[in-house]
Amino acid sequence: MADISKEKKEAQGINIGARSFIMAIGIIFLLMVFTYILTLVIPGGEYARITDEAGHSMIDTEGGFHYVEGGIPFWKWLLSPFLVLGADGSGTIIAVLIFLLVIGGVFNALAAGGMMNYMLGRIVDRFGGVRYRLMAVLIFFFMAMGSLVGSFEEVIPMAPIVVALAAALGWDSVTGVAMSLLAAGCGFAAGIANPFTVGVAQGLAGLPMFSGMWLRVLSFVLIYALLLWFVRSRARRTERPVDETAAAGEYARDPKMDRGLKVFAALLGTGILIVISSGFITALQDYTMIIVALMFLAAGISSLLISGMSAKDLGKYFLKGIIAISPSIIMILMAASIKYTMTEAKILDTILHSAAEMAGGMPKAGVILFIYAICLVMNFFISSGSAKAFLLIPIIAPLAQLFGINMQLAIVAFAFGDGFSNVIYPTNAGLLITLGITDVSYGEWFRYSWKFQLLNLLLTSGILLFGLAVGY
Repeated sequence: MADISKEKKEAQGINIGARSFIMAIGIIFLLMVFTYILTLVIPGGEYARITDEAGHSMIDTEGGFHYVEGGIPFWKWLLSPFLVLGADGSGTIIAVLIFLLVIGGVFNALAAGGMMNYMLGRIVDRFGGVRYRLMAVLIFFFMAMGSLVGSFEEVIPMAPIVVALAAALGWDSVTGVAMSLLAAGCGFAAGIANPFTVGVAQGLAGLPMFSGMWLRVLSFVLIYALLLWFVRSRARRTERPVDETAAAGEYARDPKMDRGLKVFAALLGTGILIVISSGFITALQDYTMIIVALMFLAAGISSLLISGMSAKDLGKYFLKGIIAISPSIIMILMAASIKYTMTEAKILDTILHSAAEMAGGMPKAGVILFIYAICLVMNFFISSGSAKAFLLIPIIAPLAQLFGINMQLAIVAFAFGDGFSNVIYPTNAGLLITLGITDVSYGEWFRYSWKFQLLNLLLTSGILLFGLAVGY
C-alpha cells in the first residue's frame, strides 16, 4: 500500500526528494560516461546539409556522407553540462530552466497559501464517488492535448496537481504521473494533428499537413484503451479509501478561496486555450511553453493575492519554491550534455549512417519496424520532435521510397518513435522535471512504466504492420 504520509507531503508543495535526486544524477552520469566512451570508439562523420527557406538545417542525401576527424577533449566532456548553455539550441534549454523555476515558485506559494488543499478538497468532494470516471476523463484530456496540439512540456505545471489529486482520491504518486505526463506523451506520439512531429515531417516529405489522419485516429483510440487499462490496474492494486474529510464534504467553504480558485482556473484555462489554438495559428507554436509559464505565473499570483495572501508572503514562498526546485537544473544540464557531447564528437551522423545501411537486405515489414527503431534510438539523444524531423526525414523518405513503403506510414513510424520514449528516457528534460517536482524516483517510475512501454511497443508495431498490409 502507498505511504500515506508521503502522499500528504506531496499535496503540500514541491520538494525534490534526496533519493530521487541522487538516483537520477547517478543514472545520467553513467550515461554521460557511456557517451564519452562511444566518442572514443565511433569515428566522426557528417552528412552534407542544406538550409531550407525557414532557415532550418537538414540533411542533403544527394551530398552524401563522409568521415571526418571526430572525438572530444576530456576537459570539454567534463564541462559539457555548462558548455551546453552556449551551444546551438541553448535557448530552448534556458527556456526549460526558467519554466522549471516558475513552476517551483508558484506551486510552493499555492501550497503555503492553502490554495492547493482547498482546490483538492472541492474536486474530491465533487468526484470522489466516481473517481475512476474522472481518471478516464483526465487521461483522455492529456492525451488529446498531446495529440492535437503537441503539448508535452506545457502540461508539466498540471502534473503536481494531478499527483496531489491522485493522493486525495486514494491512489499513489506514480498513478498521478501516469494520468498526466504519460498520457500526454502517448497522445504526442499518436500525433493526430501534432504540429511538431507529424506536421513538420509531412511538410518535409511534401505531403499535405495532417493528411492520412484515419490511422493516427485509430492509433489514438487503441493506445488510449491500453493506457486506461494499465493505469486503472495499478490504481486498483494500490488504492485506499478516498480522503474521508473531503469525501464527506466537511471542509469549510471560503468565499475568498472560491474567488481565488475561479481566477486561477480562468487564467490557466485561457493559457490552455491559447495552446490549443496554436494548432491552427502556427505563429504561436514556438511560444507555447512561454505562454503556459506566463499564464501559470499570472494565475498563481492573482489567485493568491485575491484569496488573502500578502505580497510579502507571496514573494517569500515563491523564493522558497525556486530554491527547493533548483537542484533539478543540474539534472537537466547533465541530460542535455549527452547530445552536446555526441554533436561535438561528430558521431551522431555516423550512428545514423550505419543504421540506414543496415536496412539494405530487410523485407518491407522489417524496414518499417526498423524506421521505428531508428527513431526510438535517436530520441534518446535528441528529444525535440521537430529537430529530429529535420535530421531523420531526409533519410527516412528515400529509404521508404526504395522499399515501396508509403511515406504516410513512415511518418507514423517516426511519430511513434519520437513520442512514447519521451516518458521513459532519462535524457528527456520534461520527464526529469515532472519526476523531480512530484518526488517520484526515476527507478520507481522505470519499474512501473517499462511494462507499459513494452505492451505499447507491441501494439504500435502491430499498427504499423497493419498499415503496411492495407496499403496505408
